[in-house]
Amino acid sequence: MFVVSERTGESAGIRIHWREAGTAPVLYLHGVPTASWQWLPFLERTGGVAPDLPGFGGSAKPPDFDYSIAGYDRWLEAFTDGIGYDRFSLVLHDWGAVGLALAQRFPERISRLVVLACVPFLPGYRWHRIARMWRTPGLGELFMATSTRWALRQISRESNVTAGPLPDWYLDQTWRDFDRDTRRAILRLYRSAPSDVLAEAGRRLGDVRCPTLVLWPTDDPYLDAAWGQRYADAFGDNAHLEMIDLAGHWMWLDRPDVIDKVAEFVG
Repeated sequence: MFVVSERTGESAGIRIHWREAGTAPVLYLHGVPTASWQWLPFLERTGGVAPDLPGFGGSAKPPDFDYSIAGYDRWLEAFTDGIGYDRFSLVLHDWGAVGLALAQRFPERISRLVVLACVPFLPGYRWHRIARMWRTPGLGELFMATSTRWALRQISRESNVTAGPLPDWYLDQTWRDFDRDTRRAILRLYRSAPSDVLAEAGRRLGDVRCPTLVLWPTDDPYLDAAWGQRYADAFGDNAHLEMIDLAGHWMWLDRPDVIDKVAEFVG
């Protein structure tokens, strides 16, 4: 087991908070609305680095940042250069899919890739119910302005298969980070990505030729199980798909063996 430490620094002119352990070159990218803390059990097993993306967690949330796939792609290039990651494994969940933009531009830098229930950078995806509200001007702002921890707890009941809401520690961490600036970042990110932008963002997934593991839950309310196969097909012969039965969006909370699967693959 590795000891996880917290670091701060600057990347592309933005103050950044990240977690790191050991020396293994593994980059973990979180989704919405979490931050690097979601990767703690993975970092303890494999080592690596998990940043709070701009707009999330303990990182800065500047109003003039480009909260889009292209904006995060440029930022990730600067961040990985800054920490000396010339070649590394990449582990992605949800909107951590922005790392796929970097992988397509620099496939030679990615040694191994793990895709865990990521936003589909593929043709034909239709946003889920909550995302459609966030993407709607006015309605999204109203949703964010009236959000409460109680409402977050109730919504989380649909996220995973295990009965009840997500664990209290998970909800506490999420709510702590869910300030006005993070809510603004979420709205901008979702509104930057209509279906044609998502499809274009994954147009060159076949250029990523490293060994790829796609782990996809069977019971994700936001991302249908069929998208796991679609991703595996897009990556081609180097990809292996494993469906995770009886698991929801944060699949390792339902199935802790997912942590073992990732550790074995990147280790």
